[in-house]
Amino acid sequence: MRIILLGPPGAGKGTQSERIVARFGIPQLSTGDMLRAAVAAGTPVGLEAKAVMEAGGLVSDAIVVGIVADRIEEPDAKAGFILDGFPRTVEQAKALDAMLAEKGIALSAVVELKVDEDALVGRIANRAAETAAKGLPVRKDDTPEVFRSRLEAYRAQTAPLSDYYAKAGKLETVDGMQPIDTVTAGLMAILERHAETAGA
Repeated sequence: MRIILLGPPGAGKGTQSERIVARFGIPQLSTGDMLRAAVAAGTPVGLEAKAVMEAGGLVSDAIVVGIVADRIEEPDAKAGFILDGFPRTVEQAKALDAMLAEKGIALSAVVELKVDEDALVGRIANRAAETAAKGLPVRKDDTPEVFRSRLEAYRAQTAPLSDYYAKAGKLETVDGMQPIDTVTAGLMAILERHAETAGA
């Protein structure tokens, strides 16, 4: 199972990824974690990334794709993986498609958690208020203002991926506003169908 989960911040991708990992026994691959591991391991692409980061630059799409390419060759990813936080843009998606095609690998599923963004902002505001009421510090990410800016960045950069994968006939959606277990059931139904089709 090679899966991409799409959805804005706060849609529940992290929670659902954990459940998919538990069900299918495949790793969740975070670009941040992979980047740090490649730098620590001193791989050729890791050294390239380290040089860019030490110079204060942003790691290019080509480097990130190279790190993903190395990571999915590792034994624990042979049965599949979930990509977390990548691709973020249509350009990255095209680069990922080209890399997977070179390896003779196809994505099993691209699933988007559809959510009501205004309701998400409300959820975040409630969570921040509850945290403050308990006398606990509120995470900067959990303020409605910061969350709105993260949503705007998502809409500008990442939301176009939905159209990209829909046009490729790969996109499926689940209503992310449902209770967590209901969302999981919807996701699993899609993934089980793909697993059966692939004979996995």
